[in-house]
Amino acid sequence: MPDTPAERAPAEPVPSPAARSSFRILSPSPFPSRFRLRRSVLVPLTAAVALLVGTGGWYAAGGGSSTVGPAPADAPGEKVAPLARSLHLPWPREGQASVTVEGIGSLGTRGEQKPVPIASVTKVMTAYVILKGHPMRADSHGATVVADRRAADESYSSVETTAPVLAGKEYTQRRLLELMMVPSGNNVARLLARWDAGDEEAFVAKMNRAAAGLGMRATTYTGVSGMETSTRSTADDQLRLARAAMKDPVFRQVVATASVTAPGAGATFRNTNKLLGRDGVIGLKTGSSTPAGGNLVWATTQKVAGASRLILGVVLHQRAGTDPTEGSAAAHEASRALIAAIRADLPAAADRARAPGRDPQFSAGSSASPR
Repeated sequence: MPDTPAERAPAEPVPSPAARSSFRILSPSPFPSRFRLRRSVLVPLTAAVALLVGTGGWYAAGGGSSTVGPAPADAPGEKVAPLARSLHLPWPREGQASVTVEGIGSLGTRGEQKPVPIASVTKVMTAYVILKGHPMRADSHGATVVADRRAADESYSSVETTAPVLAGKEYTQRRLLELMMVPSGNNVARLLARWDAGDEEAFVAKMNRAAAGLGMRATTYTGVSGMETSTRSTADDQLRLARAAMKDPVFRQVVATASVTAPGAGATFRNTNKLLGRDGVIGLKTGSSTPAGGNLVWATTQKVAGASRLILGVVLHQRAGTDPTEGSAAAHEASRALIAAIRADLPAAADRARAPGRDPQFSAGSSASPR
């Protein structure tokens, strides 16, 4: 069940999964009945029982943990930076992971880079295409978009994450991007796609053209929100996209937003990225479903050799086939471990690489990355 309520950032106290609504209201709403969605029910499983949810299977799975080791020498994609070989990172044992440091290079890739479902991580490309077609100045509101009846009706879904919009109401482009990226509103992603391209199919074609242009050879988009399990990608490809998307100042602002309020609904949503604001994390996007498992694209910063460096990472397919809540928790924990280790060890590794007689290739990217 892609993009389930489990992907939401919980408010305290944390309710049981069976009591979580499709979007979490953090402030009192003047429309308590109109904008409070139906509850979803999660059915517990045993190892001998599998429950099919939507198009994906929900299966009992074993525990996941991490393995500590240097970056592999044959990691695909971007060339591994020489200093990466002195780092012993806690790579996740399952799924896929890839990390790069702007101005330095790749810190490695782990896991077979075969296309897997990515759930709401799909929305990174949705936002990227929207901003390419409708560029905005930093801190501007962007174009005006009128919400259609379909987007308003989809606000009531009990099987996916949504954000409340009112039919006929005008919204700024920025606010809709925030409602799509912060609480992961699937209905808002589809609304933006229709606004941009006329229909979702035409927008998906634009997403695939953008992916091809970025060299994302293992990626196929079949929808704009991540609901479709046929949308598949790799950690390596999503890292390519993250690098491109983070060059846009508006995108960086949106994914760094801690919470957003839906105009007219009185509902405030926390960012689904629970690492945001910790260990230098400034974004990016979560995604969880039963087929996809837990997924997290993240961005953090660290001062290295006197320059602030942007560090980007992707963790995919954690605890796939289990409860999306479990998958999301595993993706967050795997990412947290990587971020903490990189931020702690990278400065010293850079100093060693720059020392006289050491590998001179570190200087290949000496300029600081954009913030």
